[in-house]
Amino acid sequence: MNSVLISGVGIAGPALAYWLKAAGFQPTLLERASALRSGGYVIDFWGLGYTIAERMGLMPEISRDGYYAREFRIVDEAGRRLAGFGTDVFSELTNGRYVTLQRSDLSRMLFERASGVETIFGDEIILVEEKPDCVEVQLKHGGRRRFDLLVGADGLHSAVRNLVFGPQAHFERRLGYIVAAFEAHGYRPRDEDVYLIYGQPGRMVGRFTLRDDRTLFLLVFAEHHSVLPETPASQKALLREIYGGDGWECDQMLAELERAGELYFDAVSQIRMPNWSRGRVALIGDAAFCVSLLAGQGSALAMISAYVLAGELAMSGGRYLEAFAGYEARLKSYIGRKQRGAERFAGALAPRTRVGMLFRNVVVRSFSIPGLARLAIGRDIADELELPDYRWEGTMNRRTTTKGVQWR
Repeated sequence: MNSVLISGVGIAGPALAYWLKAAGFQPTLLERASALRSGGYVIDFWGLGYTIAERMGLMPEISRDGYYAREFRIVDEAGRRLAGFGTDVFSELTNGRYVTLQRSDLSRMLFERASGVETIFGDEIILVEEKPDCVEVQLKHGGRRRFDLLVGADGLHSAVRNLVFGPQAHFERRLGYIVAAFEAHGYRPRDEDVYLIYGQPGRMVGRFTLRDDRTLFLLVFAEHHSVLPETPASQKALLREIYGGDGWECDQMLAELERAGELYFDAVSQIRMPNWSRGRVALIGDAAFCVSLLAGQGSALAMISAYVLAGELAMSGGRYLEAFAGYEARLKSYIGRKQRGAERFAGALAPRTRVGMLFRNVVVRSFSIPGLARLAIGRDIADELELPDYRWEGTMNRRTTTKGVQWR
């Protein structure tokens, strides 16, 4: 047997399923939601995530569905430009390998690429028991099932991590902000292909146009309470309290919020764990090492972790403990650098003081000066990791049998 249950059908889960299937494993995807999620925030996609997308043959779809913003612009209450820069700066820093995507579009592409993999929607794991020869899971609706391995790819609030490693509070590091995102339809004005940012001390609103006459709003504000509102109604009430009468288009935005369908709302957090595996269970993506949504790299890092874990499993020939150790050894220090960079960036979008806002605006203006953008953010954008080329397609490299991998 070589069965692997993957909990989570976001970014990391389908990517892992694709590579495991290519290597000859039998992955199964499990998702608590009843279908793939739509809408949500946008991500900036570059670096090694871009490389993995190329290896998966995804670039035609990414080029088709991606967005190529031309300007990042900060405005005042009257909508006048305070600071900004042309986003060709990012293209220069990434050798032209840079695109903005809606996260749900990337998730859909990855899921389609993993076609043929058994997928269970509308169910979740409520109990995990490791046996000498397998890991047994109790599903909320689907009874008990056995697999050789279990991988948690279920995000910041990972159920697998909670069940196997302990409560989220043991590993979560709050960065002091809350983020919300929603879509509006038919909103005006539309500043096409521009990231538009407006803020007051400790809070900001971002606006970006999407296809089909949609507009995405991203809100980031300082966290003042440790307990977040849980219902959409209470979340919207908090946003009205914070942004009501705040100038610029905030009241118009709040009117759109009342009509919005899905609202994303969460704390800006990191997950820091001493180990990403225990026995026959491993974690990938945000479940293992969330760097924070505001870092803009979570999806690419999820794809990197999926690729490396699948490759190490394929190379190990069934020695899963060796594979898990190799996976962590390759990525731990790299992810640590990304997390430290994300901590520095956390307050840049919504500085808590007017002095901080003025300093942020000066830095943003400097990006238009040749060379200064590389000096300011080049280290955070760089991918200092050698991505292995496992060349596994169709077979696993060592110690396989006609019945698949002999796990040990």
